Amino acid sequence: MSKHFEDARYYLGRAAEHAKAGVVEELEPVEARVKEIVGRDEEEEPEPSRLDRLQADLKELEDRAEGEAREAVVSARKRVAEYRGKDAAAE
Repeated sequence: MSKHFEDARYYLGRAAEHAKAGVVEELEPVEARVKEIVGRDEEEEPEPSRLDRLQADLKELEDRAEGEAREAVVSARKRVAEYRGKDAAAE
C-alpha cells in the first residue's frame, strides 16, 4: 500500500475519533436532561443483559477449568517424579 494511502487512513481514523469525542461532548447535557425528565438516576446501573451474564458465567468456568488444569499438572508432575525416583532406586 502506498505511503500516502497509509497516511490518509491514519488521519481519517484520527478524524473519526475526534468527531466521536465532539459528538459525545455536545450530547452530554442533552443526555443529562433526558435522564432528569425520565427520572433515571445517573448512578443507577442497568441490570446485566443476558450476554453479560453469559460472559460472566463463561469467565467463571474458564477460571475453574484453569485451576483444575493446574492441579492436574501438579499431580502429574508429582507422579512422574515419584516414578522416576523408584526407577533410580531400582537400578
